Amino acid sequence: MDLRSRRAASTRVVGTTALLSGLLISVLTISGDSGMTEPHFLAGLLVLTGIGLRLEAAITAPRA
Repeated sequence: MDLRSRRAASTRVVGTTALLSGLLISVLTISGDSGMTEPHFLAGLLVLTGIGLRLEAAITAPRA
């Protein structure tokens, strides 16, 4: 496994983790809606970051 392939794989894992964390925060805060916007903002930021990292990993991954 070369360096580019390992970097793309680790970026993909971090992106997936951020994406799932954002979705989990969103689900947990919707069920106990307290009217605060901060958790929803954090969840949205994590989801967007996760999507961006997954796209970067897909673009920079070496083609087989």
